[in-house]
Amino acid sequence: MSSPNRAKAAATIGVFGGSGFYQWLEQVESVTVDTPYGPPSAPVAIGTLAGRRVAFMPRHGLHHEIPAPNVRYQANVWAMRELGVRRLLAPCAVGSLRPELHPGDLVICDQFIDRTWGRGDTYYRGPEVVHISSADPYCAELRPLAAAVAAEQRLRHQPAGTIVVVQGPRFSTRAESRWFSRMGWDVVGMTQYPEVILARELEMCYLNLSLVTDYDAGLEADPKVAAVQAHDVMRVLAENVSTVRALLAALIPRIPERPSCTCQTALAGAKL
Repeated sequence: MSSPNRAKAAATIGVFGGSGFYQWLEQVESVTVDTPYGPPSAPVAIGTLAGRRVAFMPRHGLHHEIPAPNVRYQANVWAMRELGVRRLLAPCAVGSLRPELHPGDLVICDQFIDRTWGRGDTYYRGPEVVHISSADPYCAELRPLAAAVAAEQRLRHQPAGTIVVVQGPRFSTRAESRWFSRMGWDVVGMTQYPEVILARELEMCYLNLSLVTDYDAGLEADPKVAAVQAHDVMRVLAENVSTVRALLAALIPRIPERPSCTCQTALAGAKL
């Protein structure tokens, strides 16, 4: 696999917008990036925030026209790295699997469970073979920093958690949701895998910001809580997207220029 262009960076911080988060930066330059994996979900918008160059892309497309199983994960992550991005921030909408996690809460995940299939989830399909470590898939430097900013902004948040990633685009059955809850997992979503692992293969830091929008298939302890509907998700997102934007605006200026984590040496020892 040939590496992305590592010439002068157009941006060093990238943000993937999730459902309901299609625009963000103002006074941007729109850049189209060609990748070996086809076109990304949308052109990349590049702008400046607090003196930092930031690249933004809505992972579902400009008008949410790409469902989760068909998101161009390989192209999206490659395009960010091609532009010089080394830190990826990834807000996403999730369903709660725990009664104490309510719509509007934020979970900064540190683990994932993959329940997807058929998605292109590696850049190394042979003859070069890589066994990337995914024991700790999320950036150990960015997670506590995001939690500190969330605390300063008095957001209801959980500084760690496990997300189970389902194939989508359908929501869970009640049986699936009960299973996920009983396994001790915190939230359920559709886009974290393979996005986080592809970022690791390109030696990029990756931060998850999971915004709870619903209770998945309802709560066993409270049968009055209805199963999620798509219009409910979009309503909660519309009510809370300003919270995510404010968090990003406060977080990005505090991201160190030089990382202290091991994300950007993830390939060391991984290649056979």
